[in-house]
Amino acid sequence: MYQKTILGNGLRILTSTIPHTRSVSVGFFIGVGSRYESDEEGGASHFIEHMLFKGTAKRPTARDIAMAIEGIGGLFNGSTGQESSLYWAKVALPHLDVALDVLVDMLRHSKFDPEEVDRERQVIIEEINLTLDTPDSLVHQLINELIWPNHPLGRDIAGTRESISTLTREALLTYLNQHYRPDNTVISVAGDIEHETIVEKVATLLGTWHTGDTASFQPFEDNQSEPRLRIHYRETEQAHLCLSVPGIPRNHPDRFKLRLLNTILGEGMSSRLFTEIREKRSLAYSIYSYINAMHDTGAVGIYAGVDPRRVQNAIQAILAELDKLKQDSVSDDELSKAKEFVKGRLLLQMEDSFSVAAWFGRQEVLSPEVLTVDQVIEAIDGVTGDDIKQVARNLFGGNKLNLAVVGPFKKEEERFRELLKL
Repeated sequence: MYQKTILGNGLRILTSTIPHTRSVSVGFFIGVGSRYESDEEGGASHFIEHMLFKGTAKRPTARDIAMAIEGIGGLFNGSTGQESSLYWAKVALPHLDVALDVLVDMLRHSKFDPEEVDRERQVIIEEINLTLDTPDSLVHQLINELIWPNHPLGRDIAGTRESISTLTREALLTYLNQHYRPDNTVISVAGDIEHETIVEKVATLLGTWHTGDTASFQPFEDNQSEPRLRIHYRETEQAHLCLSVPGIPRNHPDRFKLRLLNTILGEGMSSRLFTEIREKRSLAYSIYSYINAMHDTGAVGIYAGVDPRRVQNAIQAILAELDKLKQDSVSDDELSKAKEFVKGRLLLQMEDSFSVAAWFGRQEVLSPEVLTVDQVIEAIDGVTGDDIKQVARNLFGGNKLNLAVVGPFKKEEERFRELLKL
């Protein structure tokens, strides 16, 4: 369970008490990510994440910030997604005040030194180059472009080399001031703590932080009416492929059904894709399925790395597994094992203080309601085999298929396109 307080400036504070742990985790969840950016701002959210670790007036250098946490044995990091950004620290309980002070200092008082901005610009461009040079990363970027064409969701979270090259310090600060506001921020703390104590500490540090106007993102309308294909020629030993269909929004009523469908399809070594594609047919070493869910859209995808000479067999085998989910109800035994897999992984995850803080903080910043672990388990237990078949029928339509391939293919587009004609 958790407790919640909203300060006068709209800042939400969530706490979860874990009496047995000696660690405490603090997460600052900001309701902004790459989909809030215009083309000219592409990569701004991610650029800002990098810059918040580069120095403040109190801690002038990146090393000063790192030592403040690592010098007490703590862990900290940041991440940028399509709809949210996160800054977090995990420390021994006696060092809670240090963790809060460092994160607040980064969030509110980063210098954005012009020389550091230019240095970090080059670092981010190298990060983008790494994605472009890594086939299994590139193919995921290409599939996103197919699912969300001409939309911020289809763009690399890091931006493009062109947009990063032209983003100025002033543009970054304007974006920061627009989106980094108390009413767009959730602070989630988990450990052997008292809610009132945390609220008092945060109010002292951030009670005067001023709110602003609400920022919005570009909505997405799915108008796909036929399969889409993207082949990127690259002389590789493996063909890297992503097969994907539009999914469902984050808070869709079918989300728990889809969670179980994904587990059955391609999560873990007992999944259907792993068993059929790798174990039985030896078509791939790495194969898995995944879900990506946002406010108003989503995706369900499958990745595989296969021998280029056998890529057609692999795609046909994957499509056959999707068809099985559409045609046949999942057996009680397979469904029961999938439920225990999901529930077991969830319960194991919640033994860690950061996972607990993230569980509540991420829901609070992204969803209209915050569910407890018990509520999710109850929803998982209520899913039937016919539910999963119906979700598969709703999602895996032939005209909604998207296929991205990176590999040594020059003049074989028609062959791939024929595979998508179900």
